[in-house]
Amino acid sequence: MREAPATAKEAYARLLALGLGHEAAAVLFDHFDDAQRRGKEGHGYARIPWLEEQPLDRGARPLKVSSAPGVDRWHGGGALGYLTLAAVCDDLVAHDPGPARLVVASSCFPTGALGYWVRRLAQAGYTALLTATSPRRLPPPGGGAALTGTNPLAIAIPSSVGEPLVADVSMGAVTHGDVLAGRAAPQELVPFGGPHAHKAFALAVGLELFVSALAGEEHGAVLLVARGEHDPVPAFRKLAADVRLPGDARPRRA
Repeated sequence: MREAPATAKEAYARLLALGLGHEAAAVLFDHFDDAQRRGKEGHGYARIPWLEEQPLDRGARPLKVSSAPGVDRWHGGGALGYLTLAAVCDDLVAHDPGPARLVVASSCFPTGALGYWVRRLAQAGYTALLTATSPRRLPPPGGGAALTGTNPLAIAIPSSVGEPLVADVSMGAVTHGDVLAGRAAPQELVPFGGPHAHKAFALAVGLELFVSALAGEEHGAVLLVARGEHDPVPAFRKLAADVRLPGDARPRRA
């Protein structure tokens, strides 16, 4: 596998060379560059060498297959999960989802840093919760074969003042992206929590089966988006004072 790009210019050029088109390359670059700038190298440029080795369907496009009151269903159609979630977010921002909407995306992988997607929605004024499944890499705390993906959960709450609050947590002590970036060894990919790892594993199992029940056997994603009726973030930031809150790019000053 090739080395990760060293610069943003190289990263974009290599994404463009995948042959997915300028629009798709721009979507992918924005996601990877955002992760890189936030210090999440495992979801940043380190993903590009991995993508270069995947059998890509260059003509694939995600499709919204149905829309009912409160529920949208999408299918990746062979497109990268990044592009499916980008299409989902574009659609929700362009068409008011109403008080609340559940979006089920089947055949949606890889999905990248889920916090990136919910942040987009929060910046548009929506409260959002997103989870997604991935290849089985997480063993039970007692050891044995991997049973679930790292199955992250991301939550974003918009704010009338400043940036939204974004919490994005993987159920693994490290992520597969950390392994790809060389920041962790494969054997470190276990449920987080040490002696309390059964809690992270329980959540990983619950999310695995929740998404599978709605999206099917292939890897998928489930998103809940709603228009909040309250604005709790400014008061919480004041309460937290100089504590760095989830999703903040740098420590906040009082």
